[in-house]
This record gives sequence, C-alpha cells and structure tokens, in this order.
Amino acid sequence: MQSEFFDRDLSWLAFNGRVLEEAGSEHVPLLERIRFLSIYSSNLDEFYRVRMPAVMALEKLQAKGDEEIAEHVKRDVLLQIIEIINQQQERFGAILTTGLLPLLKEKGIHLLYNEPIPADISTEVSDYFYTQVMAFLQPVFLSVSGIKFFPENNKIYLLVVIEGEKGFDELVIINIPSDNLPRFYTVKKENEQIVIFLDDIIKYNLSAIFKHTFVKGCYSFKITRDAELEVADDYAGDIARKIEEQLTKRDFGLATRLLHEPGLEHEHLRLLTIALKLQHAMIVQGGHYHNLKDLGSFPSNNTAISYERWPAIPLKVGEGAFSLFEEVEKKDLMLHPPYQSYDMVLRFFNEAAVDPAVTEIYVTLYRIASDSRIGNALVSAAKNGKKVSVLVELKARFDEANNIRWAKKMKTAGVKIIYSPASLKVHAKIALVKRRKENRISYVGLLATGNMNESTARFYTDHILFTAHPEILREMELLFIFLGHRKKTGNPGLINFNYLLVAQFNLQQRFLQLIDREIEHARAGKEAAITIKMNNLEEKVLINKLYEASQAGVKVRMIVRSICCLKPGVPGLSEHIIVTRIVDRYLEHGRIFVFHNNGTPELYMGSSDWMNRNIYRRIEVCFPVFDSAIKKQVLEMLQLQLQDNGQAVQIDPQLNNVPLPKEGGLVYSQQAIYNYLAKGQG
Repeated sequence: MQSEFFDRDLSWLAFNGRVLEEAGSEHVPLLERIRFLSIYSSNLDEFYRVRMPAVMALEKLQAKGDEEIAEHVKRDVLLQIIEIINQQQERFGAILTTGLLPLLKEKGIHLLYNEPIPADISTEVSDYFYTQVMAFLQPVFLSVSGIKFFPENNKIYLLVVIEGEKGFDELVIINIPSDNLPRFYTVKKENEQIVIFLDDIIKYNLSAIFKHTFVKGCYSFKITRDAELEVADDYAGDIARKIEEQLTKRDFGLATRLLHEPGLEHEHLRLLTIALKLQHAMIVQGGHYHNLKDLGSFPSNNTAISYERWPAIPLKVGEGAFSLFEEVEKKDLMLHPPYQSYDMVLRFFNEAAVDPAVTEIYVTLYRIASDSRIGNALVSAAKNGKKVSVLVELKARFDEANNIRWAKKMKTAGVKIIYSPASLKVHAKIALVKRRKENRISYVGLLATGNMNESTARFYTDHILFTAHPEILREMELLFIFLGHRKKTGNPGLINFNYLLVAQFNLQQRFLQLIDREIEHARAGKEAAITIKMNNLEEKVLINKLYEASQAGVKVRMIVRSICCLKPGVPGLSEHIIVTRIVDRYLEHGRIFVFHNNGTPELYMGSSDWMNRNIYRRIEVCFPVFDSAIKKQVLEMLQLQLQDNGQAVQIDPQLNNVPLPKEGGLVYSQQAIYNYLAKGQG
C-alpha cells in the first residue's frame, strides 16, 4: 500500500535538488549560480551531519512493532537517499565543469579545476606556498608507531602516497588549512584572473615536504561526523556548562561519511579506514575537490555577474526625532526584511535601552548575530537600570557556542538570563517593552516570523509586527513570566491564551479548529479556502486535517519551501491541495496562515512550521494580524507569491519539482514584492 505521506528526508533532498536547479539556470547571474552550488554543498554537509545518522540507525533497527521504523526500513529509504544524492552530485559536477567554468573563462576568470598550474605563474604560486601556506601544514605519517590522529569534522585533508623503504607504500595525511587561509588564491594577469584552489597549491609543492622521496599519488578526503548533542531531558544542572562540554565533543562524534577523491586505490582506502577507525562510516567517492560550500567566497568583484542590487527600503514612520514607541501606540507597524531596512528593529531595542520611561524589557533570542547590535543594546539597557530578561536558546543547532558567549556577556552586565529545559527549545520570536509614564503602564511589543538577527535579516524574508495591542501583549507578558519560572515541561494549562497561538498550549488545537471551520463552510456550500506559507510541513495530525479539508472541498494553497510530507493532488485524498516551492535570491522564511472565514479572512503569522519538533518539542508563537492596512498588504504580497511562475515550482504526487506554465507572462514574486513595497503599497 502506498504511503499517504512523503518521507521527510526524501522531501528535503527534493528541496536541495531545487537549489541545485538554480545553479543550472541560465536566468540566474553567473556568480549567483556559483553561490547556489555553495548553498547546495553546505546543505548536503548538514544533511550528512544531522539526518544521515538517524537514517542509518533506522536501517539497522529491526521493526519491533514500531510503525514508523517499519515503514522506513520497508521502503529502503537509505538506498533511495544514496541514489538521489549520487544523481545530484553528478548534476553538480556537470553544472560546474561544463556550464559555469567556461562561462567564467569568457568573463576573464579562469578557475583551475583539476588542471595543472601554468608555468608562467608557478614562481608566484610557490612563493605563496613557502611564505604563507607552509607554516600551517602538519604532516602525519600513519606508519609511525603510536601516532594518534583524529580528523576533524568536515575538514579537508590530503592522503599522500609515497614510496617507503623496501618498496612498500607509506601513507601520509596533510591538512589543508582553509580555516587559516582563503580557499582560493588569485593571480592577476593582464586580461585574466586565475583562481587556484589552496588544495592544488599544496599538491604542486609536495616536493618541498617530501624531499628525496617519490610521491606516487595524492588524494583529498574529508570525514563528516554526527552533529547531535546529548543533553538528558531531565538534566537539572548548569545547562550552559553541559552544552559547552558537548560542543567540545561534537567534532569528535561518530563518523557518518568518508568522502574521497577518485583514483584512490582500494588497498590505500582500506588502510586509511582502518587507521582512522572508519569501518562503520559510509564510504563515498566524490569529486576532485570537497567542501565546495567554499564557493560562496569565490573571489570576484564583477558586479555584472551578480544580482542587481536592491537597496533596502526604509520603513516610513513618523518625522524628525519621533519616538518609535509612541508611533506604535498610535498604530501597528509591520516590517518586511530584507526588502525593507532592518534598522527599525535595531531602533526598537536602542530606544528601549535609553528611554527613561522604559522599566522592563523581555526578549527571546534563538540565533543571535555574532556582533549583535541587539545584544549590545540589551547590555546597555541593563547598565542603564532597566530590568532586562532574555531567554537565550542554547540548543539552537550550530549556534550554541555563539549564544552561550552572548548569554555570559549579558549576564555579566546584569541581564537576567533564562534557559529553556533540556527537553524543550524556545523558538518564539518575540520582544516586549514595558513603559511607565505619568503613573500609567503601557506595553509595546515585537512579534516576528524570524530571529532577532541583523545578519540573517539581510537574506531571509521575514515579517515583523510592532504593536501596542494590550490583550496580545498581556498574554506575551504571561508567557515570559511562565518561561522565567519554568524548570521542567510543566502543565501547559497554566495560561489561557485567547489571542496568541502558543505551541505546548493551544497552537495545534487552534489551527485544527480553524481548519474545521473551513470544512464546515465547505459542507454548507459556502466558499472555503486556506492559504498557508511555511518552511517545513511534517506533522501528521495537521496534514490529515488538511486532507480532510480537501475531501470536503476546501481549496488549499500552500507555499512550502523545504520539507513537505503532504502529498498534494492525489485523487480522493488531496485533489484540492496545491503546493508550490519558491527558491530565489532570498531564503523564504516567513510563516503565514490565512483562513477564508466566509469572506472575512483571519490572518496569523509567526515562528512555527508544522514539524513534529515545532508542535511537540518547542515553544512557538503565532499571532493574529488585526490592522486592516497591514492585513491587506500581507495578503497582496502573498498573492504575488501564489502567482509566481518564474521561480516557483509545483510539487507533484511523485515529489517532483514541476515548472509552472509561463502563459500570460512571467511573475518573479521577490522582484514583484520589492517593487510593490518600493512604491509604498498597502
């Protein structure tokens, strides 16, 4: 019997395949196509670190009555994953070698890709090796007795095969110091820019390391390791210290993949796996170069091969030396970065830090920028005598160390730091400012679909609501109080939310009720429709409810960027559901939920995707939008995305990314939204 759900990992690979398609698109500027290759490579590395360990573990388990495991094993998901990745990797190589490299050369940029270094620049390249590179090289002879070498996660190494004594081959590992030096070195000639991999510079100068020794071969490799941290659900100690301890071990986790260059002899590969204890890792033959995520830093300043610049649009608020808080008390505002400037968010926190009327500040930080202006404003606020409470999520994957660093800095300044329990992440994107003026207490809040992070705000599309709605903000204050006193999971019935939708409390139930209302309208012969935009869709209770809505005749339109476990367009199941996916210059990140409500649409936005983790293991916050002008603006922007046929594809029942018809003209929604906001629409 065919499953009613797409496998989440296969669905994610389909999304990454869509990213790869952008690298192959002739409509994308050349340098941006190279960057899409970088994004694809970075995504795949994370997949091997985060998802592949779980998939491999499932394949090894016997299906002992566990339906989910049985389904996974029965369908041979691991074999399908390997086949898809192999196909995508072949496509990756073809795009780069036969597509992009010749085009770069036409532009006067020659990337040496598995090519010899030209004789006329060899002296300059060798000089760079001797003066800059050589200091970082640390050869490891595997034949030396007692040698201990542990290859770090996703670092590139060279396996050098040299002729040892008595004719036996000897294996030597050399690090490629791309953490210390740029991955690419550029030599400028009169009409050409030659770009050389750091790997090739080292290979070219091996004779300087192995003097009087015959080098028989040199092959690059890297090892990918499991990224999961182990913090017990009931851990009651210092969670920051515990996570710091785990972070020191992350790069020493279980190896999930050994990726090596072609041409490496089987016997040498066998000896390498034994020496590095990699017998249980997946052995994968890749290309001549690894970590092509480094293409994201490809050296070129040629603006003619990049996207046309879209200057961030200022949000029109007040005049002169206005107070943002007083403006928000008059009227709700909404910001749409990166189309619009993120400065208004920075102003929100900066004003809070110095405004004499501000007495308290509350904020959740999931991924804080490394040089965060927001973090510095919170430090200043605490030093200025404000009561500042910050929930820092220490378990935000790959941002743990930076978040811990900021938590310590803020705590030293007098900020009250709150950590979520080990079993729960706080993914909500909210901030609250409490002001006292003339013996009157007022609230101003910020609710967002994305992180309080000015770095990612430059390329993540999100939506940020500034509001003084008293009921919404009172509920937000109750949530902060609850989180500040919560030690364990606790009883989710402690707060009765009537406006906010909060995971662990009412979020799933409320969404189910809203879908049920559309079902009732459809069955009563009324127009019924649901429009949802999110990043990921996995949770089966909500998916089944959408199936029920489709079967009742509700028209369901969805924009799902990445994982989508819902199968659209299946007769008798989901024929009224259409799912599209948009991949363009910005990363689509906002979550929007629209329920037709018999002609009076209800609009919610927020932090929550419909993944198991969001629904069952996180604190998420979605919020209603009441302001009629803002609602109109968001709905019109959403309509532009539903009309996209330039960058959007439709997901079919076989999980394919199907291009949309081009009749009637092309719509590129991100360009259209930028133009819409630039004209001051809404």
